[in-house]
Amino acid sequence: MRPLVLNTLLLATSLLGYLEWGKEQHLFLAQAEYEILIRLFSSPKEVLHPFVILPLAGQLSLIIALFVKKWYKFFTRMGIILIAVLLLFIFLIGLIGLNWKLLLSTVPFLTLSVYSFIATRKSR
Repeated sequence: MRPLVLNTLLLATSLLGYLEWGKEQHLFLAQAEYEILIRLFSSPKEVLHPFVILPLAGQLSLIIALFVKKWYKFFTRMGIILIAVLLLFIFLIGLIGLNWKLLLSTVPFLTLSVYSFIATRKSR
């Protein structure tokens, strides 16, 4: 798979993560990220948390990898690792709570991440 397509798919699937808490409270990571970006400029202290900053930095790293050929592998792998911090946590919560919505929402990103690591390793 071409690097541009792979990174675009990684970015898209990172936004598919599903969060669910309490009664009738749920949202996708794309919705949460939209709210976070709005709050980042109005009240940045509210969004300073590792589970917020790390995935955002990972997505930024994947976007940079789209434009920088020389450091493509580094930025791609760093982006995957930073996003995976949150998505693996969601996967673990889904596994413990037997919540199939949480589990299935993380599978596309995790699958593409493994594929990306294997593909970049073979291209040495």
